Amino acid sequence: MRHGNKINHLGVKTGHRRLMLANLANSLILHKRIETTLAKAKELRIYVEPLITKSKNDTTHSRRTVFAYLKNKYAVKELFSAVTEKIGQRPGGYTRILKTGFRHGDAAEMALIELVDFNTTYNVTSTKSAAKKTTRRGSKKSAAAPNTQTQAAAEAPKVAEAPKATEAQGETGETPASQETAAPVEG
Repeated sequence: MRHGNKINHLGVKTGHRRLMLANLANSLILHKRIETTLAKAKELRIYVEPLITKSKNDTTHSRRTVFAYLKNKYAVKELFSAVTEKIGQRPGGYTRILKTGFRHGDAAEMALIELVDFNTTYNVTSTKSAAKKTTRRGSKKSAAAPNTQTQAAAEAPKVAEAPKATEAQGETGETPASQETAAPVEG
């Protein structure tokens, strides 16, 4: 009977599991996003989130405690510098798990685990939608404003476009000496 045994053993012994989670945590901290199986991702979240919480308090004791788990000084340095700067105000929930489908070889359920504040895909869309808010009904004042902008743009002098690369320039983009001395043709 497994009463009260919450840990997922992941089919390996204790020493192997500890080192595997330490290696996954190192990769997550250094690369900010990794792909692994769903079961390992869920266990990694339980393993790494207390370490991130401990990194908010930058003392020698907390660094040594985190190093005892990670066993990689570069990951510890990254965790206490770059990662803590971004997640300093967040009260928890530092990781996000996204299911990506099934692995072809053994049909294991795969997942992408990432640090939340380092994903620019989700953060960009939230700032764009909050930046501009419009209504569907227009007013006469707002309808007149775009016309003045388009008229001003039409009256502005046209800027000559840069000449396109020719075959004489080659792959390096350098122009031969004969082309450099020639006067530009306006048209």
